[in-house]
Order: sequence, then C-alpha cells, then structure tokens
Amino acid sequence: MDILKSKGTSSDWRVSILLFCLVAAVCGQIRYSVPEEMRKGLFVGDVAKDLGLDVERLVSGRARLVIDDDNQYVALNQNKGHIVVNERIDREKLCAKKSPCSFSLEIVLEDPLELFSITIEIQDINDHAPSFPKKEIHLEISESTPTGTVFLLDSAADPDVGINSLQSYSLKENRHFILKQHTRTDGSKYAEMMLQTGLDRETQSEHALVLTAVDGGEPQRSGTVRIHIAVLDANDNAPVFTQSVYKASVLENVLQGTVIAKVSAVDVDQGYNGNVTYYFTHLEEDSSCPFEINSCTGEVKLIGDIDYEVSPNYEINLQAKDPWGVVGVSKLIIDIADVNDNSPIITMASYSGKISEDSLPGTVVALISVQDKDSGKNGQVHLNIDENLPFKIKSSLRNYYTLVTEQILDREKLSKYNITLTAKDEGFPALLSRKTVVLDVTDINDNAPNFSQSVYRTQVIENNSPGVALLQIHATDPDQGQNARVSYFLIDGEVNGNPVSTYFSMNTESGVIQSLRSLDFEQVKEYKIRVRAQDGGSPPLNSNTTVIVRVQDQNDNPPQVLYPVQ
Repeated sequence: MDILKSKGTSSDWRVSILLFCLVAAVCGQIRYSVPEEMRKGLFVGDVAKDLGLDVERLVSGRARLVIDDDNQYVALNQNKGHIVVNERIDREKLCAKKSPCSFSLEIVLEDPLELFSITIEIQDINDHAPSFPKKEIHLEISESTPTGTVFLLDSAADPDVGINSLQSYSLKENRHFILKQHTRTDGSKYAEMMLQTGLDRETQSEHALVLTAVDGGEPQRSGTVRIHIAVLDANDNAPVFTQSVYKASVLENVLQGTVIAKVSAVDVDQGYNGNVTYYFTHLEEDSSCPFEINSCTGEVKLIGDIDYEVSPNYEINLQAKDPWGVVGVSKLIIDIADVNDNSPIITMASYSGKISEDSLPGTVVALISVQDKDSGKNGQVHLNIDENLPFKIKSSLRNYYTLVTEQILDREKLSKYNITLTAKDEGFPALLSRKTVVLDVTDINDNAPNFSQSVYRTQVIENNSPGVALLQIHATDPDQGQNARVSYFLIDGEVNGNPVSTYFSMNTESGVIQSLRSLDFEQVKEYKIRVRAQDGGSPPLNSNTTVIVRVQDQNDNPPQVLYPVQ
C-alpha cells in the first residue's frame, strides 16, 4: 500500500514524494518506508491498523517503542496508534553509503506481554551534488608520454545513494584526451583520462580542461573541477607497479605504527628520471583514512583507529610518479579481521520487579535485550541464569530473550530473588557481561490461621464476677499484610439450652475470652466452646479450635436434713 501526499508548490511535492509505504506485516513484523529530511510530526505508519490492534489495547497495554539506537527518530502516538517522525532523519548520517538504509525497533505491550518488530527504511532524496576534493587538478605530463597512457583523476564524492548518487563523468571536448569511466567493486565510480594524441611542449606547453561529475537525481546535480596540464620535456617511461592489485589483511586491534603492506614500482629510466615516489589518490578532502604511505619506500602504515564493525575493508588507489610527473597506477585492498573486542550489552526491555506467588509455570517475568557489536561467532551471544533458581531463559524475537517461571513460587519460603543474568559470546577468548536484578514475590492468601494448640483448657472458681478474663488464645498466619491479620470469633452453640454467647464473649482482636455471668459448679461443671480464627484475605481463610472451661467448686451450700422429715 503506497500513500502519496501532495501539498503546496511542486518543490514541496518533490520533498514529500511517496511519504510512506507499508511493505509487509507478517507474524508481528511490519516494514515502513519514509524519505529522509521529513519534518517532525509527519505520519509514518498506522501500527494499530497494520497490527490489527485496537487503540484501547495500545493505551491499556502501555505501548512503547524500544529502539536500540540512542537517536529517537520516530515516536508513537499512543492515542491514535500512529508512528510519526520525532526528529529529522539524515540518511547519509545514519547509513552513509549503505543501501537499503533502515533501522529496527519494537513495540512492547504489557498485560499480556506482546512484542512486534518494525523496520523503517529511509529513502534517499537527491540533497547532495557531486563534489571534488579540490577545486583544481594539476598534472605534469611529459611530451614523450605514449598515446594510450592513462591518468587517474580525483574522484567526486556524492553521499546520496542509488540513482541520486554519482552516475557519470564528462570531460570538456579536446583533441588530446578522452575520458574513461570505471566502477569499483563497491559500486563507486571513478574516471581516468587517456592520452589519444601525442603532446608537443614546443607547440603548446599548457592545457586547461574541465571535468564534470553528474548524478542521476531529478533535478540532476553536478560538480566540476578544473584540470591544468603542464607539458614536460621528454621522459619516455612511466613507473610500473610490480602488482596490479596488492592485498593485505590486518586485525582490528593492531597497534598504530604497524607496517601493513609494502608496494613497489619500477621505472626503467636511469638516474634522476628513474626516481619513483608513492601516493594515495582519489581520497576525499575530509577522508579519515587510517593509513599513510611512505612516499620514498612504499611502506603502508596504520596511523589511525580501525574497527571492523565500522569498516570491514579499505580499497585504496595507488600512484607511482617519476620526477617528471609520469605515473603508474595500482590498487591496495586491505581487509580488516574482526577480533572479539565488544562485550555483550544486557538491557531490560520490560521488567516490573514483582511477581505473584500464584503465577503459573511459564509466566513471563522480564523481556531482555542482548546486543553484541562483533560479527560471526564473536557476536553470537548466549544468555543464562543460575540453574538453582526456579526460572529459565527462553529465546525470543531477534536478540530478545524472556525470563519465565519454571515452577510454582512460595512467598512464605522465599520472598525475594536476586537473579544474575550472564551474557557470554562465542569469541576466543569469550567476553561476558552480568546484570543482577531483584524480583519480589507478592503475597496471596494461601495460608489459613494456625492455632498454637488444638485444645485449650482453663479453670475458673464458681461464683466468679461477670467480665472476668478466662484465657487468651492465639493463632498465627504466615501470609503478609491484610492476608495475615487474624480475627477471633465464637462459634454458635448451646449450653443448657442457652446460646454460648450468653455465657462467654470473645475479643475479636486480642483473642481474650471473658465470662459474661457468674458460673455455678452445681449447675454446669464444664463448658466446651468452639472458637474460629479468620484472616483478612479475600476470600478469607479460617481454622477452628476447642476451649474447655472447668468450674471449680466452692463451699457455698449448707447441709440439708433430708431424713427424718420434720
């Protein structure tokens, strides 16, 4: 589905051409396309619609974007379910010459946890013209230079890609030189100037040409450089390199100052005319080439930082020049070998730090992102935790893992876990990172109050005063908070046909049992009372016990004469 927005002038239309393109949405993965240099707030994609989600689900699930990069190029409008531009995107800054240019992110939803992968491709616009590193090129060419001799020219640079990048060169028409264009293995183009008609210094000692580089954008952009040629007297042999292509390989952690390669060219001329000097050519003006060549010996040394993760190889054009400006050309290809110099990075993409003790095995505790900038086995990472813990790690989407429960938890046995995550790559020697997180187990009401005795016994002398405390019972509950708050109650029963509550009372909070009336040994010698302890959970749990109250006799009745009857 392509969406085309057109407003304002034709130039505005060109900037806004083909704003957004939904490429695919399969199994929780979508792809959008957006031109670079778009204004903040412009629409990128309707993720709610494309993922088949309600906007209410985005709000209730606290939807958020998880982006690996520090730059927040896009943002999520949670209320509309739209992804919009958050800051200006410069494709050349983001990806340089890499094409296609894209970055990935994830949308995380909670309750339940869901993860969707999104790739946003940045389309190039023709916002750069080809440019040469210098305003002028100065060449010195001997009049004895044979026809067919090739002169390598400085390359123009165009940070755009595809059709918007540099497409061709043209040379101002002249009778001595023609232009040859070539394409390197990386797709970049360079030009050579070939002598097709011999030079005569005595006829014309200088020549002025114009080299033009054009891209394929619309409108087309171009850049020019002037070529000044000084014709020298006879030096009829050009230096020739011993190899047409030199190759070298170096580890990315090699020390600066190390000699990477040595090149050599031979000029069969004798004496002064046979002296050769070496140069790098076609380097851009702001090039940060980490190598230098000794102009006398041809030794190539490392002078800067190299990083396989930034640039895995370098292709450098070589030039050997004799004192009269006659040159020979070759090429040096340097491959950078990866070393395991980046430790894995552990990021908690989603983690609350709490879990209920009644969570079923397989409940997701955390979503974890693990990144390693190295490549190959050096970038292959395994995430593990202590095997003695009731949790396990499961592999998820891309470089994501989930931490899930492996068995039922019991807060009364262990209320807190210190979980150490260990990410280890497959490099040699292996590098690892650790991150410790604390997980609190929250309580549920899964324990009933427990009496310290199954039967309580006490004694009271008859004719006691009403309100006297007989005994205090106590029950404990290993739960937490309101689930552990215990209340005490008398269970309905009868004594001599009267409710037990007419004889005794129970303090709900303290568990103290009191006598409500004076007891008479001659009427009832022993009372059996049923008592319940109940916690404050929802639903509440309870347990029962028995309290036996024995009445002790007092000499409170005089003897009566039953016989003889008076």
